Amino acid sequence: MSIYGMMRTSISGMAAQAFRLTTVSDNIANSDTDGYKRAGAEFTSLVAPGGNGSSSTASLYESGSVIPHVRQTISDQGTFRFTGSSTDLALDGDGFFVVKNEADTPLLTRAGSFVPDGNGDLYNSAGLYLQGYPITNGQIPNVANGYGGLENVNVASIDLVAVPSTSGTFAVNLPAGATVVPAPLPSANTAASTYSQKTSMTTFDNLGNSRVVDIYMSKSASNTWEVTVYDQAGAAAVGAPFPYASPALATTTLSFSPTDGKLTGASPTSIAFTIPGGSPLTLDMSGTTQLGTGFLIADAKVDGSAPSAIDHVEVRSDGTLYAAYTNGSFRAVYRIPVATVTSPDQLTASTGTTFTVSANSGDPVLGFVGEGNAGRIISSALEQSNVDIAEELTVMIQAQRGYSANSKVFQTGSEVTEIAINLKR
Repeated sequence: MSIYGMMRTSISGMAAQAFRLTTVSDNIANSDTDGYKRAGAEFTSLVAPGGNGSSSTASLYESGSVIPHVRQTISDQGTFRFTGSSTDLALDGDGFFVVKNEADTPLLTRAGSFVPDGNGDLYNSAGLYLQGYPITNGQIPNVANGYGGLENVNVASIDLVAVPSTSGTFAVNLPAGATVVPAPLPSANTAASTYSQKTSMTTFDNLGNSRVVDIYMSKSASNTWEVTVYDQAGAAAVGAPFPYASPALATTTLSFSPTDGKLTGASPTSIAFTIPGGSPLTLDMSGTTQLGTGFLIADAKVDGSAPSAIDHVEVRSDGTLYAAYTNGSFRAVYRIPVATVTSPDQLTASTGTTFTVSANSGDPVLGFVGEGNAGRIISSALEQSNVDIAEELTVMIQAQRGYSANSKVFQTGSEVTEIAINLKR
């Protein structure tokens, strides 16, 4: 082993320990950076060939050197810090959020502190925009290969919404002792039409306009009632509505059992109609009875609402972003995917606490929470750095001692060289 070889080996050792200290400094600097993953230094040896294989030189040893490698503990979960913002997101388990930069390049990140920009697009402190699949008419697009179908999650374009009425409940008690009314019944829509009971309900069309419907109940025979629905806007006059300007929206005939006053098995249990400018609406009447008491409304309600402004947004654990409106209604707007890779620790770290795919990490697979290994999304929380300050200080001391020891070896080699040179004197 040559003296100069020993000195070169100690130099590589000092360089390796200096490399180790750079990872420590980076970790300590980012100990409070949300979504940051600790970097660590790992060493491998580089062995120089010793001798030429002959018996006289086979026992010679040539010192090699040490090669440092960086490894980021991307798969290690950080602790959660809970916040008051519903758009702060954290992942519990495997996976990454998909974000895009201004160049529209997709990146992976665990840093989920998202806030809306001037256009309402959610972005984090690194200026990266959260990606999601838009939900249209309750339908989520299929997850395509790569990043197709994704767009910036925007919370400004969902400011107003009108929800049309599509379903409801109409359960009443019809007096068993009511007399049979003579023809013509309300379904005939004549000025002479007669009925037993009448009530009204407010529904909403596709634009959120309220549309009141009149519901007539007429006992047409023993244990038999006709139910007819009209658009109140077409009534002839207040108190004397017949004839309506338009035909009945719907008519059905209910049959009751004389034994228990409930609807018979052959009787319809609902009535369906469409108000002008609205969507098909079905009223569930299965709870309607005919008992020996007066006319009672047990349950009468419909869904839908007038145009309402957004109050806030909520992100559920399955990644669905809902718009919550001031009238108490909710609408699913986006589904946020989770990207997973086969070997997350082999991803390449980049600026902004993001990661890009490497040759050893595997290609990203996009899916939703509950699919494959994708973790669940926690709203109003942030994943903190997985750096342990105490551990970093320990590594720093070890690197310092290692650097000092290698420098001593170099110093010793220098002194030995000086002694060899002075032998001539």
